[in-house]
Amino acid sequence: MCKRALQYPQVETPPPQPFLISLKNTLNEILFADDPFRKIRNESKTSKKIELVLRHVFPILEWARGYNLEYLKSDVISGITIASLAIPQGISYAQLANLPPILGLYSSFVPPMVYAIMGSSRDLAVGTVAVASLLTAAMLGKEVNAVENPKLYLHLAFTATFFAGLMQTCLGLLRLGFLVEILSHAAIIGFMGGAATVVCLQQLKGLLGLSHFTHSTDVVSVLRSIFSQSHMWRWESGLLGCCFLFFLLITKYISKKRPKLFWISAMAPLVSVIFGSLFVYFLHAQFHGIQIIGELKKGINPPSITHLVFTSPYVTLALKTGIITGVLALAEGIAVGRSFAMYKNYNIDGNKEMIAFGMMNIFGSFSSCYLTTGPFSRSAVNYNAGCKTAVSNVVMAVAVAVTLLFLTPLFFYTPLVVLSSIIIAAMLGLVDYEAAMHLWRLDKFDFFVCLSAFFGVVFGTIEIGLILSVGTSVLRLLLFVGRPKIYVMGKIQNTEIYRNIEQYPQATTLSGLIILHIDGPIYFANSSYLRDRIGRWIDEEEEKLRKSEEHSLQYIILDLSAVGNIDTSGISMLEEVNKILGRRELKLVIANPGAEVMKKLSKSKFIETIGKDWIHLTISEAVSACDFMLHTAKPDSPEKISRVPEFNNV
Repeated sequence: MCKRALQYPQVETPPPQPFLISLKNTLNEILFADDPFRKIRNESKTSKKIELVLRHVFPILEWARGYNLEYLKSDVISGITIASLAIPQGISYAQLANLPPILGLYSSFVPPMVYAIMGSSRDLAVGTVAVASLLTAAMLGKEVNAVENPKLYLHLAFTATFFAGLMQTCLGLLRLGFLVEILSHAAIIGFMGGAATVVCLQQLKGLLGLSHFTHSTDVVSVLRSIFSQSHMWRWESGLLGCCFLFFLLITKYISKKRPKLFWISAMAPLVSVIFGSLFVYFLHAQFHGIQIIGELKKGINPPSITHLVFTSPYVTLALKTGIITGVLALAEGIAVGRSFAMYKNYNIDGNKEMIAFGMMNIFGSFSSCYLTTGPFSRSAVNYNAGCKTAVSNVVMAVAVAVTLLFLTPLFFYTPLVVLSSIIIAAMLGLVDYEAAMHLWRLDKFDFFVCLSAFFGVVFGTIEIGLILSVGTSVLRLLLFVGRPKIYVMGKIQNTEIYRNIEQYPQATTLSGLIILHIDGPIYFANSSYLRDRIGRWIDEEEEKLRKSEEHSLQYIILDLSAVGNIDTSGISMLEEVNKILGRRELKLVIANPGAEVMKKLSKSKFIETIGKDWIHLTISEAVSACDFMLHTAKPDSPEKISRVPEFNNV
């Protein structure tokens, strides 16, 4: 072995850790990356620790201390504004879920109160959403007909909400929120766009005044159902619906062009309901093809905890519906909350949000509510109205409670066609074609993921679209893990920096050696691919050198700077590559391995096999060592090792 220069410190293999300590550190990194209990842990007084724990669990205790009259004024204005949107939207989305319209109002009373206590977002406005409503109707409606058996259907909706809340709470408590992020941004764009398209098509039933409609959600079935009943279309309903839809779209356009006039689009749905009801009442339009809501039960939410269904065979249906709708609601709510938190420069805790969503859905299922989350449209209105804290949700809930206690008879004459117009106007904003075109320009594979989710929903079912969304997202993840990039590195002129020669064509390579950069961890999923790819690079380099009649290839330098970890399959791959290179009279050299990689290589005796003299801190040192050997001896020559220049080694 060569003698080491004393002036260069050696970078040793990390000292071994006991298994339990190593496991604890790994779990802390996975589950507590943000170290949420840092303040509590560093506090010495028990009373102060209890106070910090309560403030962590109930964020209202954190911001309530600095609450003032100015905040209250802003929150009251915001709360009343979003209530004007929540009331008509709630009724509309309950209709979409094939549930009694009053449930839309119930769901805008209890859940917002719970979220105001436990939620960490200042801008999120809680309520029902169209996609989850449609998914609830599609999944429950497959086995229970909402018309023939409304009581069982209603109870299953409560049970599905309970399971959704339970799942959300467990994910938050176990800090497993990263599981929700399995849906990529591209998949969500496609899925939401497809679901919005399906929802809009479903509303043609209300616009055209049809009484019977298909329970399928795919575009072919919906269009077949519409045109097969063309003789039953009611022009009165269609004309009224188009007028209100035009009004709603115009108000949205005005508010988009002039953000200060946000209240116009926020008030438009309630204005539509009021004028629609007056139109029906004075012209007796219910007798001329205009369907109306009818009687809404007065009073606040009745208890429903005794209505939860935990018996076979329906408990499985409720569980499946709850988990799927709960994951979607969670993904949407957290994404919306983080978006508005970014605008106001504050952070929200994703795991605390999951617990808050879970608890509001659990309590909601006990009080005649169905699934709620943080819809974008309502939250955007809340943000634009100048909300300061979650008190705006409390104000909205109080406004809804007043409506439930005193104003529900006023909705008797509300035409269903107005509700359909409100839903269509809201859903058109979810078809984000600009985002899809951005994906096309940025990443073609992400665009394919988006299209797969979109067409799965539109031409299949909501479930097929969801499966395709998750499947293509997982496929993308597997491709990243299973097919990491490998680059040939070259030296930037007049520097000691080595970079990808495709990115930097001016970078130069040395004859007789090749530098390969592995851009990712080495696992069982990619070890075979890496072995084959390394072999192909070597074959191509040797062929190129033979054609140019330059020095033959003698050294293979693997840059492991981007390899954060390696498993046993990866180590076996390196051992196999080393043996293959040895038979071809080539020498494997390792550059810049990380601590975790070095620990595994040391335990597996791979370092002893390759020789520690051939493991270097940097590519530059590895290249200098190989270049020195190229001018002195052959790679396998015994005297060569003893003459390796003195470089820092790992």
